[in-house]
Amino acid sequence: MKLNEKVVVVGAGPAGLTLAYELLKAGYKDVTVYEADTQVGGISKTVEHNGNRIDIGGHRFFSKSEWVMSWWEDFLPIKVEKNQTLSLQYQGKTATRNVVSVNVPTSADDIMLVRSRLSRIYYNKRFFDYPLKLTPENLSKLGLQKTFLFGLSYVWARVKKITPEITLEDFFINRFGRKLYLQFFKEYTEKVWGVPCSEISADWGAQRVKSLSILSAVMHACKSALGLNKGKVQTSLIEQFIYPKFGPGQMWEVVARRIEEMGGRIIMETTVKGIKIENNRVVSVDVIDKKQEEKTVSCDVLASTMPVKELVAATNNYWPKDVIQVARELQYRDFITVGLLYKESDLVAQLNDNWIYIQEPGVNVGRVQIFNNWSPYMVAKPGTVWLGLEFFCKDTDALWHLNDHDMIDLATSEMKKIKLVTADKAIDSVVVHVPKAYPGYFGKSYEAFDTVRTAVDEVDNLFLIGRNGMHRYNNQDHSMLTAKEAADQIVSGQIDKSKIWQINVGDDYHEQK
Repeated sequence: MKLNEKVVVVGAGPAGLTLAYELLKAGYKDVTVYEADTQVGGISKTVEHNGNRIDIGGHRFFSKSEWVMSWWEDFLPIKVEKNQTLSLQYQGKTATRNVVSVNVPTSADDIMLVRSRLSRIYYNKRFFDYPLKLTPENLSKLGLQKTFLFGLSYVWARVKKITPEITLEDFFINRFGRKLYLQFFKEYTEKVWGVPCSEISADWGAQRVKSLSILSAVMHACKSALGLNKGKVQTSLIEQFIYPKFGPGQMWEVVARRIEEMGGRIIMETTVKGIKIENNRVVSVDVIDKKQEEKTVSCDVLASTMPVKELVAATNNYWPKDVIQVARELQYRDFITVGLLYKESDLVAQLNDNWIYIQEPGVNVGRVQIFNNWSPYMVAKPGTVWLGLEFFCKDTDALWHLNDHDMIDLATSEMKKIKLVTADKAIDSVVVHVPKAYPGYFGKSYEAFDTVRTAVDEVDNLFLIGRNGMHRYNNQDHSMLTAKEAADQIVSGQIDKSKIWQINVGDDYHEQK
């Protein structure tokens, strides 16, 4: 451990702030975080508009990692309301752990709330449970004929399993059958990624929905009918989660304050534009602040959450041409959130969902969040409903470049078209652009990504962490765990970067059954 080493962290999202905090807690004295945005949290920040708050992408605070759950609770204790119970169970390394609330004042703001989880698919003006459940209600909505045909399709997929499983289309068909894949997965997934499922790597499915299948749903339904699931609460499909009172950004704002209290520095609106590497070690970074003033900062350790594409470009051709070419061609998906405020009476029906997957044809919107259901404190005025409509695109698409007025018109017209609201216009609205929200799991560059990973990992004191830092669709907790592992290695001096890359590879995603 070299406590006097100068550590530079690029990005004040969950990964960057977690690493900075862990190093300061271990005794490091010189830790500086550079953040290009005006607020901390990365895509886990909370955007405020006229007292209404937007959660970028939706962040349920739940993890199978006991370390992550305890870490969150150390910053924001859990408040359990009167007559409310909390049982967040998950499998840790040794045993199941129940999260127990602490006694905090009712008036406290820096707290986490206990929230109920509900996500549904909206198709043909009907709601279906997500993940799909074999309930009488869902089967009746499909109808006898479709249920029978989907069943045959699934049986055929099991008999004629696609091997090797190369694309995301292969992945879905093997687990659901072609007909169910076409009905509930293909259109939404292609709306998110902008390319056919046949061009997306099966890696994405293996990471996000690997244990979800019709077979597992049937087994669960049978066990429930026989009463065999009692006492075996699975962690894959959570019924409750915890959530900061004022949205996910509140967590990271509290963490940022703690970092600065411990002597760390967080420099906002400052971008890392250059990285100097000598003899396989980073020696300095060039930064530019909001006044467009540039300076060079020396460092002994660099932890990066910036997109790999930008990191490689910032090193002034340090790596071989093939590495630079692959990094340059890495693809991303961006998205736009349009916040729309309605009167409760404007909704066609009461919506208790955290979010709704929109499978309706002929509209651009991919998902709708109901922020009231994340936390009642996300909404300024009682009697109103604050919605977030998510549109997936690339920063080169016409949609990305629509002016705010036209984007809001599109969002309000689509809400009326799919018949979730009756009003032609919203009371209030705002448009938020989120660049590089999703690292792309497609294209020749993704297939050759290990070329970049191997080259960057050879730089002794450079650590890639987080979603964009690793070009991997990590959840918030997985990003934190990559930061923890990197911090542990920096402190101990025992460097094995493969352990960072192993996080979120063999772990089941908690939205599955």
